[in-house]
Amino acid sequence: MDDMNDISGLEAAGWKSRELPGFIGLVGPLWTRREDETWAYGLRMEAKHLNPAQRVHGGALMTLMDHAISSVAWEASGRRPCVTIQLDSQFLGAALQGQFVEVRVQVTHQTGSLCFARAEMTTAAQIVMSAQAILKKLTG
Repeated sequence: MDDMNDISGLEAAGWKSRELPGFIGLVGPLWTRREDETWAYGLRMEAKHLNPAQRVHGGALMTLMDHAISSVAWEASGRRPCVTIQLDSQFLGAALQGQFVEVRVQVTHQTGSLCFARAEMTTAAQIVMSAQAILKKLTG
C-alpha cells in the first residue's frame, strides 16, 4: 500500500485530518495541507464512496472538488463566503477504494463579486478530474 493511502503516511507528509460539520462531514474526514500560498485538500476513499462498479462515485469526487474550490475562493476573497454558480468538470480517470485523492486549486481571476478558479484532482498514480469554476462572493 502506498504511504499516501496510509493514515500515518498522510500525517508524516503534513496532512491534517479535519472533522467538519454539514455535508462534507458526512463524506469525510477531510484532510488538508498548507502548500506555499494555498491549501491542498484530500480524501481517503472508503467503501461508502463507491458506485456499483466498485469505483469512487462521481458525486463523491464532485463534492470534494466543490469543497476545495469554494474553500480556496473563500480565503482568496478575504474570507468572504463564496457559493458555486458554475462548475465545469472533466472526469479523466477512476479512483479506487483505499486511494488518497488530492485537490489543488488556483484562483485565476477575481472581480468585486465573482471568483474564477481551476483545479486538478489526482491520486498518486494519475489525474482523476479537472475543473473550472465561477463562484459568487456573498455579502453580509
